[in-house]
Amino acid sequence: MDIEQQARSFQETLIKLRDEIAKVIVGHQDIIEKTIIGFVAGGHVLLEGVPGLGKTLLVRTLADAVSVQFSRIQFTPDLMPADITGTNIVVEEDGRRRFEFQKGPIFGNIILADEINRATPKTQSALLEAMQEGSVTFAGKRMIFEQPFFVLATQNPIEMEGTYPLPEAQLDRFMFKLDVKSPSVQELASIFGGTTGSTQNKAQPVVDGKRILEMRALAKQVPVAQHLLEYVARIVLATHPTSPEGAPVVKQFVRVGSSPRGGQAIINGAKLIALMKGRYNVSADDIRDCARPALRHRLILNFEGEAEGIKSDDVVGKVIEHVPDIPERVRRM
Repeated sequence: MDIEQQARSFQETLIKLRDEIAKVIVGHQDIIEKTIIGFVAGGHVLLEGVPGLGKTLLVRTLADAVSVQFSRIQFTPDLMPADITGTNIVVEEDGRRRFEFQKGPIFGNIILADEINRATPKTQSALLEAMQEGSVTFAGKRMIFEQPFFVLATQNPIEMEGTYPLPEAQLDRFMFKLDVKSPSVQELASIFGGTTGSTQNKAQPVVDGKRILEMRALAKQVPVAQHLLEYVARIVLATHPTSPEGAPVVKQFVRVGSSPRGGQAIINGAKLIALMKGRYNVSADDIRDCARPALRHRLILNFEGEAEGIKSDDVVGKVIEHVPDIPERVRRM
């Protein structure tokens, strides 16, 4: 199968997966697509929204549509790190006792970390190594997870009672942060009709883990032109207030800009968007499409930004306006 055929097959599979999820999830098409992109790209996704908007249902539906192992971790203030990673238990065998490691719910393919900001920072940190390394270390022994491994975390807005803000280091582990908005009147009416009747839609498996890994490998091969790599680099540097490339709005309202992971997330996401649109090359529009979800959680506002009620989304929007996709020196040639 040549590259063109592989790209066409990739597009068909992604669309089939998206449409299967859309049978259950009403609206939120961009949220569905970005979640799938994060999953296939090998990243992790953070969903934020008030309770009742279908965040948990989206994760469950994705797991139903993909034939892989699904685990759920309900984060609460009394949850301990061992409740996530696992612990040693005493096993009696042939009259002798020995320790045996009992795996926690983190050992799965699709992991729902529900209401992650309800747990204490100590427990939240238990996800760090797992998300970044695809493994956990217990008693000096490293245990690697089966691929694909995807953490999809949900959180409530931090101003809600009983929430703990996620540490910057953990936020940086998420490829995308997606804001789940309230549905429209038509979408809400459709939700009511679909959830109060005698039958409810359920997603059926349309792809398996092996196919997801094949798609991930193909996405890695999608070429990105040098000037677009530099475009992403300028966007990332424009989020830093101390950088000569820094945008004016950043110098005024931002304390800390994006790490290089933000740029990596943009590029990996743009490759998936290109394939989803049937192209085997990345465009500047693909990059701009990924900038907000990849950067919104990686910017830390300063005191003035917090006091003015500035939103990181607005800052990223101004950064995109500030940075041209073709440098001025090239335009003048």
